[in-house]
Amino acid sequence: MAIDEEKIRTWLMEEDIIREKIYDENANFHYIINFPNDNAMDIIQPKTKEDVLLIGCATEVSKEEQNIIKNSSKSTNQEFIWKIRFTLNEMLLDFKLEHPNDELKSFIITEDIFEDGLTKHLLIKSIKKVFKGKLECIWILGKTYGSNQLKNISDEEFQL
Repeated sequence: MAIDEEKIRTWLMEEDIIREKIYDENANFHYIINFPNDNAMDIIQPKTKEDVLLIGCATEVSKEEQNIIKNSSKSTNQEFIWKIRFTLNEMLLDFKLEHPNDELKSFIITEDIFEDGLTKHLLIKSIKKVFKGKLECIWILGKTYGSNQLKNISDEEFQL
């Protein structure tokens, strides 16, 4: 059974997180949302799986942080990658890390919701879960490498 796009759009509008609908040749529908605030996330219903809604967030490591990682020891970088893997796996999130030579460049975090379990509650919980996975990665990055990105983060932003 196909997922009802109108219902998803209504839920996103009720929560005031919808930014825009975008064209995606591989999706029946694809929305960009802001959660929280200006953090962009994707809500996708792929053409290849009519009964699945995909919640995703792609993050690129800043050039400044990539330089810090590049100048760190291989063992520090390997330990960092393993911390990210273990953390996201413990959160039961799907993920893809781009890390040539153990130097993190970007990461994608996703969660699937199947049509037979789809509710507004589960959709919002899944959006929060994917965001918290991203947040964990940012915190681990900052703790490992002394990232400047952490200096601009207020805990108030994460009172979801």
